Amino acid sequence: MQASDKSRTMVASALTALLALGGIATSHSAKAADFEKCAGIAAAGKNDCGTAVSACAGTAKQDRDAHAWVLVPKGTCSKIAGGTVTTDAMNKHGGGVSH
Repeated sequence: MQASDKSRTMVASALTALLALGGIATSHSAKAADFEKCAGIAAAGKNDCGTAVSACAGTAKQDRDAHAWVLVPKGTCSKIAGGTVTTDAMNKHGGGVSH
């Protein structure tokens, strides 16, 4: 195989990888759009991510903590007693806790 053939093969491989990653990102975004963050329903230690008072998933200290949330299919949270859809900017990895 000549140098130019190797270069073409490498470029083709790189483009294939980029296209595959783009497809994964698109499908992840579409799936995320089908869910909502529901606060106030997580069991202790079962929250999905950070909050204003915790930095990571699994850190809720009590059941039904008003800050702790889990992802649920859109439209489900309002059907659960105590569930509140949250859009708080602190509800993400790292939450509002300084490291």
